[in-house]
Amino acid sequence: MSGSDATVGELFKAKAVTDEQVNAAVDAYLADPGTTAHPIADGYSIDLAAAVAGHGWASAVVANPESSPTLKRGAIRTAILLARATKA
Repeated sequence: MSGSDATVGELFKAKAVTDEQVNAAVDAYLADPGTTAHPIADGYSIDLAAAVAGHGWASAVVANPESSPTLKRGAIRTAILLARATKA
């Protein structure tokens, strides 16, 4: 696995991304769903808007006004972990 094609989840397993960094990315998305370039770890960034938009379940949960905040956070986190990170 090269850094340019690793998912955030793979980087998390490799301990290149911490739980705090993933949580910060979730918070950044919630603050601004249009965020396109968020630094996820040293030398890596992620397009948060594309990560959530590209994950069918997460985008449906986020768009549903009846979804609880906890469900939204979990869906966004899942989308982020499955997204590909870009090596800077």
